[in-house]
Amino acid sequence: MTRPGHLILLASVFVVATCGLIYELIAGTLASYLLGDSVTQFSTIIGVYLFAMGIGSWLSKFAQGHLVRLFIQTELMIAVVGGGSAALLFALFPEVESFRILLYALVLIIGALVGLEIPLLLRILRDRLEFKDLVAQVFTFDYIGALLASLLFPLVLVPHLGLVKSSFLFGLLNAAVALAAVRVLWSDLPRAPALQNLSIAILLLLGAGLVCGDEILNWSESRSYPDPVIHAKSTAYQRIVLTKAENDLRLYLNSNLQFSSRDEYRYHEALVHPALARLPNARRVLVMGGGDGLAVREILRYPQIERVVLVDLDPAMTRLFSHEEMLTRLNLSSLTSPKTHIVNADAFSWLHGNQEKFDLIVADFPDPSTFSLGKLYTTAFFQRVRQAMAPGAALVVQCTSPYVARKSFWCVDATLRAAGYLTEPYHAYVPSFGEWGYIIASDEPLPKVWHLPEGLRFIDPPILASLFAFPSDMAPIETEVNRLNNQALVRYFEAEWAHYVH
Repeated sequence: MTRPGHLILLASVFVVATCGLIYELIAGTLASYLLGDSVTQFSTIIGVYLFAMGIGSWLSKFAQGHLVRLFIQTELMIAVVGGGSAALLFALFPEVESFRILLYALVLIIGALVGLEIPLLLRILRDRLEFKDLVAQVFTFDYIGALLASLLFPLVLVPHLGLVKSSFLFGLLNAAVALAAVRVLWSDLPRAPALQNLSIAILLLLGAGLVCGDEILNWSESRSYPDPVIHAKSTAYQRIVLTKAENDLRLYLNSNLQFSSRDEYRYHEALVHPALARLPNARRVLVMGGGDGLAVREILRYPQIERVVLVDLDPAMTRLFSHEEMLTRLNLSSLTSPKTHIVNADAFSWLHGNQEKFDLIVADFPDPSTFSLGKLYTTAFFQRVRQAMAPGAALVVQCTSPYVARKSFWCVDATLRAAGYLTEPYHAYVPSFGEWGYIIASDEPLPKVWHLPEGLRFIDPPILASLFAFPSDMAPIETEVNRLNNQALVRYFEAEWAHYVH
């Protein structure tokens, strides 16, 4: 092998390592988008992918004949299967009943092919380098490529290209490695013209996919949701999708419904008013989560409110609901009110440096389906929240469904009590979600007098009295306390909702 050929193959280690990890991250992220934002998705995808890589490495010992040609063919197969994987999975999700079988079959195929790459390269280069130099160089490039992939994926690829375009792009890189190897090793490579033509054809196919990636994703998503998609964007944190049909506007985050404009007022009135209407002296309010501005809308109904601080992780959410006319009509331009101050940060970290005190704190986070969300329902978090509460203040937390996820709901209550709060659990019926639960927490009992603002569509004095009564199928039960070191709530939530869905 000539020195240029040796260098091309060494450089390809870096490329294939980067591509291999990107395909793994794409599969895990796509699974969480389509099957629910669950720790199980990433855990099982990573496990299956690494297992498949082990199979590929084991199979490499049976490789005979011209190893460079086999390596090029492997690269082209990875380019096609890995590069087209995201588009294929998005397209088939609405059509395939056993979607998990398709997902894990693709993960197994890609992982096995990726597992072949490094052993083949080691065997190809073993006569060119001493063993110690060979191992050192190959695995150095391998690990550096893995680091680059782990940085590129959340910071560049997902927010700027999305999953479909990213998979096509890295498929192109695999095909480019194959073509480069063909060109450099042309004179020693059997059937070089055929391999070159095949490489070029695959490059053109993947290039077309990259150019049309947005159209492919939009077409796939239009078939995944019951109503037409009017906005879709992948951010560093989530996939945001808005759908609209007649008078129903819906927001989905990672394929999970967040609100329907037909009945969101029930959810948000129940979230805000049972607590705030009992705090006539409240002036400053903190909202954590709720980047759609709908909770802020309800808070601003009280003329005495002077300042609302909204802490939401995703700037794309708050920008969207601050400037899109259809959405600002829904939240009554609450996010651009002079009383509203928006902070895009992780609430757990932000509270650590916060010095301001608030009369009401609203925790409007997504349900605790992952450990990163579960930490926002732990004793550690609720104790940190207490440091931001003024004397006589209250905290209200949305706590999933006490009917579907009874253990999850009462786990939040037990956790708040373990953190030293007095709690008042309650629930309300929201047609899009069913029975939904909330908990008011405070250091001292709140007055039993509500001063409700005008213009509410759901909450009134008779309704308020009924919210705090729980029938026997939603009554309190014993649960573990959710702490950072056990994340019991995430386990409860995943088990209960999985049982309900299936």
